[in-house]
Amino acid sequence: MEILYKSTRGGEEGVTASQAILKGLAKDGGLFVPDHIPALDVPMETLARMTYQEVAYEVMSRFFTDFTEEELKNCIAKAYDEKFDTEEIAPLTKAEGIYFLELFHGATIAFKDMALSILPHLLTTAAGKNHVKNEIVILTATSGDTGKAAMAGFADVPGTKIIVFYPKDGVSPVQEKQMVTQKGGNTYVVAIRGNFDDAQTGVKNIFNDKTFAEEMARAGFQFSSANSINIGRLIPQVVYYVYAYASLVRNSEIKNGDVVNVTVPTGNFGNILAAFYAKQMGLPIGKLICASNENKVLVDFFRTGVYDRNRPFILTSSPSMDILISSNLERLIYRISGQSAARTKECMDGLQKNGRYEIDDEMREQLNDFYGDYASEEETAAEIASMYKDTGYVLDTHTAVAVSVYEKYRKESGDTTPVILASTASPYKFTRSVLHAIDADAYDGLGDFEQMDVLSEISNTKIPRAIEEIRTAPVRHNTVCDADQMGQTVKKILGI
Repeated sequence: MEILYKSTRGGEEGVTASQAILKGLAKDGGLFVPDHIPALDVPMETLARMTYQEVAYEVMSRFFTDFTEEELKNCIAKAYDEKFDTEEIAPLTKAEGIYFLELFHGATIAFKDMALSILPHLLTTAAGKNHVKNEIVILTATSGDTGKAAMAGFADVPGTKIIVFYPKDGVSPVQEKQMVTQKGGNTYVVAIRGNFDDAQTGVKNIFNDKTFAEEMARAGFQFSSANSINIGRLIPQVVYYVYAYASLVRNSEIKNGDVVNVTVPTGNFGNILAAFYAKQMGLPIGKLICASNENKVLVDFFRTGVYDRNRPFILTSSPSMDILISSNLERLIYRISGQSAARTKECMDGLQKNGRYEIDDEMREQLNDFYGDYASEEETAAEIASMYKDTGYVLDTHTAVAVSVYEKYRKESGDTTPVILASTASPYKFTRSVLHAIDADAYDGLGDFEQMDVLSEISNTKIPRAIEEIRTAPVRHNTVCDADQMGQTVKKILGI
């Protein structure tokens, strides 16, 4: 059955998957959502025998119905290839009774690789299907990982340019080095004086500026997005939850039909929303455990029904979660409001004007699948230290937040259902914070790359290729601007 896409705010409907991927954001500022969630109608016994690539086809083909089998399989083959440093693209590692879904074995050692490896191929295929003649300009804000993963995916892809904005003092040293050393004649990186929410708001404002879009079109360009606001980013994330469950069945860790919980360290809400979509497709997921750091706007939302970004923005050791405007939550609001575009728009207008909105009791009842809590900086460090001491397994800061919150959930609820925990980044991406947690005094005097050598030694793991590549790489990007200069900076880059 064909699936068409519509805006969460009601301004567009009847849009094909390829058109939604090309547009990125709907013209009314809303996010594209499928007109229904398709059923996962492949027997689990069959999925359990499949490779990651085969599972990816079964899941994505249910959503991207205007792509031919050949087109979609070609995109998947190009995305999930030897760029991953493990034979199994998304392996599960069991430690302390938790199944860690390791999503960091791609080119940039973070989970964003799982979806951003395929997005350029989906986008260029979609451009061909829709006879697009303009050059596509990917415009993206990043809290640390999306930017590098997007650039790695789009570098030197014909017919595209990519411009990434990141908060100058809001990413880890490794994240920044990964971005500013990025190769590719079509890649551009800009640091902004501000935080991630400033960068994300600036990108959205550019997307929603119709005059800007007309100028772009006259110059032969059109915008699209690589953030998880793009449905072409979100749906590939559904795949790894299906694959993880199938892997547990294949390895006889669970029986087909057994319920599992899922825990996700959460910032922009895309990764946990993908797990929610997997559940809607029929995957036996019980609780969706949403883990936040001290920027706990989502925790407060799940507890009170009030989303309020009017609070201090806290810089933490888990910077990819330092977010106060979780864009993908809009898709969930649309779902729990009974797919009411008017109600969704009312909430988003409230967020834009007053920095807050409140949902009613009927909508709150639809959130029973979710549990939210947060980990302090001290709790995050303690989790890294205890996991290493007890098992030798090293967590990155984001994954440690998720472990801490999961332990709180288990203690509070008594729920011992098996849990898949999304391990979203390699500890090598946040080496300084990780080693400081393991031994506060022993390693602080070392340089970033010296610390990585230590981490390799104490964890008995090989330093990832992505780290070795940037060790001596020259800086290629050094543009900095204020948040209100982002539009002018884009024009300057494009020569408009």
